[in-house]
Amino acid sequence: MTDGGRRRQRAFIGSFTAAGGPGIVTAEVDRSTGALTVLSSLDGLPDPSYLALAPDGDTLYAVSETAEGAVAAYRVSGDEPEPAGPPVSVGANGPTHLSVHAGHVLTANYGSGSVTAVPVRPDGTLASAPSGVLLHTGSGPHTPRQQGPHAHQVQPDPSGRWAVSVDLGTDSVRVCTLTDGAPVLHRETALRPGSGPRHLAFHPDGSYAYVVNELTPTVTVCRWEAADGTLKPLTETPILLGSPTGDAYPSGIAVSPDGRFVWIATRGEDVLSTFAVEPEGLRLIGTVPSGGHWPRAITAAGGFLYAANERSGDVSWFAVDPATGLPSRAGSIEVPAASCVVIG
Repeated sequence: MTDGGRRRQRAFIGSFTAAGGPGIVTAEVDRSTGALTVLSSLDGLPDPSYLALAPDGDTLYAVSETAEGAVAAYRVSGDEPEPAGPPVSVGANGPTHLSVHAGHVLTANYGSGSVTAVPVRPDGTLASAPSGVLLHTGSGPHTPRQQGPHAHQVQPDPSGRWAVSVDLGTDSVRVCTLTDGAPVLHRETALRPGSGPRHLAFHPDGSYAYVVNELTPTVTVCRWEAADGTLKPLTETPILLGSPTGDAYPSGIAVSPDGRFVWIATRGEDVLSTFAVEPEGLRLIGTVPSGGHWPRAITAAGGFLYAANERSGDVSWFAVDPATGLPSRAGSIEVPAASCVVIG
């Protein structure tokens, strides 16, 4: 599917069907304005809360964030995703995130506190069963949120050698490898007790990682050494300009493609924070409204920023000032119970 000789850009939006979401929404992206136009929706998978594209952009993978826990594959050559085989059980409860790494789809399973690997066949479809599950262990001081492990995110590092999982329940980040298709722990890095790490984003040059903490509205800057898979916490910076009015619940994080800015969404305050990347860490520039209520995830692409506002049921897009990094709201589309946006 092309436009003027180049592939049309689309956005794939996940949502919670149990809360009235339409499932997986496909929208066309206007490259010049960032605007989204809905093309279709597909509701065959319960709670497809997080999505990930294959490297070639031809296959979309979705978690089913349910007690049974599953992952599914879709062909996305047309305006509506087409199922590419039945959903595959991940052998865990509540997968909240997934990524593609080393010929596998990896899922972070919040309810079970584990990471699952499902092999990807050469044609992009999924094997019928997982090839391995890594169970996290540990707890934290914040009750009841940290009585046990809660894996919230898993993704490859920029070198493609490691898989990194972020666990809110154990206040730690685990660096893993895949051995015979099974995720195997290489090293675990402890963050401040009670911080509740949720998501992590790497700097484009692969030298730093930024961890957004859900239980305290902060971001931890870490040095990343891909040569030996070492993550070293350096500084912890507040996400908000002042004290939150209640529980802040930071959520999504994104880094600009040029590595100059970092953005973080905070659900309890309905704001997007902009940081300048500096040699000594991150400097908070300011915050802007998220364009809706309860921004669950954000995505940066093509000079624009996209926020999935779960409780107001919309996806807002923002033009980013290239000098300051501050986003300016440009429009939105209605997507009930929106949970993530993937651009491809």
